[in-house]
Amino acid sequence: MTNAATAAVHGEHDSNPWWTRAVVYQVYPRSFADSNGDGIGDLGGIRSKLDYLAELGVDAIWLSPVYPSPQHDNGYDIKDYQDIDPVFGSLAEFDALLTAAHSRGLKIIMDLVVNHTSDEHPWFVESRSSKDNPKRDWYWWRPTADASSAGAVGGPPNGWGSAFSGPAWTLDPITDEYYLHLFARQQPDLNWENPEVRRAVYTMMNWWLDRGVDGFRMDVINFIAKRAELVSGPQASLGGGSPMGPQIHDYLQEMHREVFAGRTGEHLTVGEMPGVTVEDARLFTDPARAEVDMIFQFEHVSLDQGQTKFHFLPRSLPALKASLGRWQGGLAETGWNSLYLNNHDQPRLVSRFGNDSEFRFESATLWALVLHLHRGTPYIYQGEEIGMTNVHFESITDYRDIESLNHYREAVAEFDRTGQFDQAPATVLEGVHTMGRDNARTPMQWDDSAHAGFTSGTPWIAANPNFAAVNVAADRAAKRSVFRFYQRLITLRHTLPTVALGDFTMLEPNHEALYAFTRTLGSETLLVVANAADAPLTTPLPADLSGAELLLGNYPAAEQTGTGEAPLRAWEARLYRLATRTANS
Repeated sequence: MTNAATAAVHGEHDSNPWWTRAVVYQVYPRSFADSNGDGIGDLGGIRSKLDYLAELGVDAIWLSPVYPSPQHDNGYDIKDYQDIDPVFGSLAEFDALLTAAHSRGLKIIMDLVVNHTSDEHPWFVESRSSKDNPKRDWYWWRPTADASSAGAVGGPPNGWGSAFSGPAWTLDPITDEYYLHLFARQQPDLNWENPEVRRAVYTMMNWWLDRGVDGFRMDVINFIAKRAELVSGPQASLGGGSPMGPQIHDYLQEMHREVFAGRTGEHLTVGEMPGVTVEDARLFTDPARAEVDMIFQFEHVSLDQGQTKFHFLPRSLPALKASLGRWQGGLAETGWNSLYLNNHDQPRLVSRFGNDSEFRFESATLWALVLHLHRGTPYIYQGEEIGMTNVHFESITDYRDIESLNHYREAVAEFDRTGQFDQAPATVLEGVHTMGRDNARTPMQWDDSAHAGFTSGTPWIAANPNFAAVNVAADRAAKRSVFRFYQRLITLRHTLPTVALGDFTMLEPNHEALYAFTRTLGSETLLVVANAADAPLTTPLPADLSGAELLLGNYPAAEQTGTGEAPLRAWEARLYRLATRTANS
């Protein structure tokens, strides 16, 4: 690039929202760091690790819920939106964390869970107290089914199932009516058709923003709009579909007007939206529509799931490339992608997509390079930056996640009734080993001391037994450090406009092992080549590397022939700056 062209590109880079060049780090507070020895992570523990996160180079911290909660779903069942659960600390400690984070240039993103509340929330306590309570219509109540419905007489209104197994309707004996809960029975769904509900939520959001938080990650936010004909209709089930209703755009636009419009500064809004399409996402993230900045979609993390998420299918690299490439193309001109391969609800990426034994470092860094060089905002889940792996507890009693425990109980009961092989206890447990959410929720592995340095007490869930070898202290001291690799990736996004804003072109979409693509901005083209396999790559690379500059790789630099034929070793990934546009696109 000429100096003028470089300055122009950097100017465009600087004029875009901060989150286009940012990296967000997700903290699962229960499992991150415990400051008081009670075995549960807390705000004091997070504050003690802010220098670590600042050294990593991330721009924002997304906190999973820290509100008061009965903890049936580890904090995603909230009974008070405007306080801190004592297990995590207090509002004063939250303010101290916020101040300390801001002093280091770190933003704090709160988890917004407003599809449902806890059944202990005062709103629901009032709602269930009588049919004529003023808050009755704040939730979805329905009478028992009649003879004309698909449900049994005296049964639930319809056959909807909850995401955590079992029916999505629970009969409440106080008024002899059913309430809707798309998740656990302790998580009744709010009725967003009631404007009083919406006003109460917006008031709460404004309260947190006034306190200084920098945005919200919005839990299953597309579910707040229900297709009313489905809620009240006699259909047996959703049939794997989404309950999302067309009102969702009205709700999000209203939320933007009532909460974010007119505020100084830029606040990040990311909506978790199961079941949405690329076309949906363009609408949600089009800046002109003023809804949300980006969404979490689930298409790419559903490709290896069979009958249920616990029925694991072999990974197909072409299918993964097709999915991620479709989202890159679909949001290229309008909207924005969020980039992730694991979070608090997903297995560890190095175990799911890589080789977590012989090539743990290589596959962890390969997927880091691949993901961070896509167009969008990358999210790092705690422990990802040191290559933490899935855990294989020997007994279901060692697990804590409500989804896994309910699935195991129901599947084994089905085995006892039918003798189906795929429901045998050992087979079901293997599914939990592979896909269960507790894989991401074991304690952060800080060092090789007791309980991985997470707590001086007894942890709420046991640490992964491999913590003696896989931990922050060991990784940062290693010659080949996953942490240092992530640092370099984050620096590239901060300093190279092409990483943040460049056009994306997938190469070799049908190759079973090679993940390759280019990013182009102005006259600069970056090439990513990655061999996601245990064996060396034997086919030529899809570019002439004459004059190319190797910017980053996860192996010691190999001699380049300049012909594009230099092989990639097992789980090797490289990032090049090409001299000219020579990639075959």
